[in-house]
Amino acid sequence: MARTTGLTDGIVVIGLGRFGGAVAESLLRLGHDVLGIDESAELVQQWADRLTHVVQADATNGGTLRSLGVHEFRHAIVGIGTDIEASVLTVLALDDLGVPDIWAKALGTKHGRILERTGAHHVIYPEASMGERVAHLVTGKMIDFIELEDGYAIVKTRAPGSAVGRTLAECGWRSEHGVTVVGVKRLRGGFEAGLPDTTIREGDLLIVAGAIEQVEAFASKT
Repeated sequence: MARTTGLTDGIVVIGLGRFGGAVAESLLRLGHDVLGIDESAELVQQWADRLTHVVQADATNGGTLRSLGVHEFRHAIVGIGTDIEASVLTVLALDDLGVPDIWAKALGTKHGRILERTGAHHVIYPEASMGERVAHLVTGKMIDFIELEDGYAIVKTRAPGSAVGRTLAECGWRSEHGVTVVGVKRLRGGFEAGLPDTTIREGDLLIVAGAIEQVEAFASKT
């Protein structure tokens, strides 16, 4: 059974290529301590002055990971690129160590299923996610689209002209479309939480959450 107490809130990122490096850099920017691990001496050198800790090591070896203290981390992200065997063995090693929250990049659905069966709690399909995002953005209906797990998404879209001067409660989008406006980005101002009495203004951008089909339908009407 995975341990849930006595763990550090730092995050291990294994594989510091394009995907793993971008994730590690974003986590660092958000204020997290990051332990980066990669077999490549060149990549380790590249990240040495940017991440909290960086180590050159074979992440498929459970003993090596334990010696690095990886078993004391709550979260691990496996961003290994094209080496499917290495990514699977790394996930298996992390699972054997009892890391309670394992995220892993998959190159395709078959790879993803193997990762899930060997211990990954979350499987990421970067190429598929980007394709979905571009498909939504190119239509011009959405300014941004982020797919979440279990068929849900968050989108940024323009507020419809018919909503200007009305509050979110008056617009009734939750009951009509099943979506929740979690925030409003003002044209000349900051970000405001989406409260029932929040009034829509000309040029506002809406941050909307809901099932993918529902947010797609809502954005198509804006």
